Amino acid sequence: MPVTRAIAALLVSAVLVVAGCTSAGASPVPSSGGASGGAAVTIGTASSTTFGTVLIGPTGMALYTHAGDSATSSTCTGGCATAWPPLTTTGQPTAGPGVTGQLGTLTRADGTTQVTYAGLPLYYWQGDTKAGDITGNGVNGFSVATVGGAGSMPSPSGAAPAPSSSAKSRY
Repeated sequence: MPVTRAIAALLVSAVLVVAGCTSAGASPVPSSGGASGGAAVTIGTASSTTFGTVLIGPTGMALYTHAGDSATSSTCTGGCATAWPPLTTTGQPTAGPGVTGQLGTLTRADGTTQVTYAGLPLYYWQGDTKAGDITGNGVNGFSVATVGGAGSMPSPSGAAPAPSSSAKSRY
């Protein structure tokens, strides 16, 4: 039955696409900042109808940049870093398929190594609870990191640790 095989092939393709957007056993925002097992992290991409191609960390969660940061420092520490956990690594970050910008690192005030993209430090947002959430864009000077840039940057402001009640976007 050719129709049944075609449907089965479509189902298998759909499962593979979904599996490629998340990683098995991925937790929401990692409490350690993102490095697992002491290895270098790989930055990936996901497609968003609202934001275009966004950067995702090893957990499959969206990554963000902060308007107050520079290529050599992160302004997000203390309560800010609790709400916006930095993506950290112990090695050189690697670019997954679709990541075309420059990846690098900087040393944070606490001595950890934070991953940067296009010269800006990368963060997760505690308000994102599963892969596909992009709820932190525009909150406290943060914007979702996009391929080719940092997205539309809000103006710098102090970052408060409280989650936002902004509308949720999905990839």
